[in-house]
Amino acid sequence: MDTTRRGNYESGADYVLEYGELRFTFNERDFTERVEQAAMKLGFVDHRLEDEEREDLVNLAVNGEVKDPGSELGQHVNECWDELAGPSDRSLVHWLRRLVFRGAWLDQRVKEGELEVVFDEEDHSFGYAQPDRDFELIELSPEPSWARVAYSRG
Repeated sequence: MDTTRRGNYESGADYVLEYGELRFTFNERDFTERVEQAAMKLGFVDHRLEDEEREDLVNLAVNGEVKDPGSELGQHVNECWDELAGPSDRSLVHWLRRLVFRGAWLDQRVKEGELEVVFDEEDHSFGYAQPDRDFELIELSPEPSWARVAYSRG
C-alpha cells in the first residue's frame, strides 16, 4: 500500500477513531460537528443542537452511553435506549461512529486526489467521483433511519 497516498485523517488530537490500520484523529470542533451531522443524516435529530445537547450526543458517540444527561437529548437517549442499542452493528452508536469515520475517510481521499466532489444537477446532491476511473461515481452504503425514535425539543 502506498502510505503517502493513504494517509490518516488528522484535524487535531482530542478524539481518535481507529479501524484496521487507519487511525483518524479529530479536534473537538471537527468531531462534534461530524457527530451532529451524522445524527442528522440518520434522522435521529432534525435540527441544529444546543451546546448541552451536542455534548450529550458526543458522549454517546465516544462512550456508547449518556451516564449523566445534561440535556433533554441525553434524557431521550436513555428513555429510548432499548430501541437505540440493538445489535452492535445496528446500534445508533455504531452508525454515528461509522458515519464520522466514513466522512473523514472521504475527506482524506479528496485531499489526496483519489476522489473529487461532484454535483448532480438532476437531484441537486453531491457525490464522490474517481478521477482515475473516468469520474465514475462511488456508491456509499445506505444508512438506517432512526426517525421513529428521533429526538425533538419538547
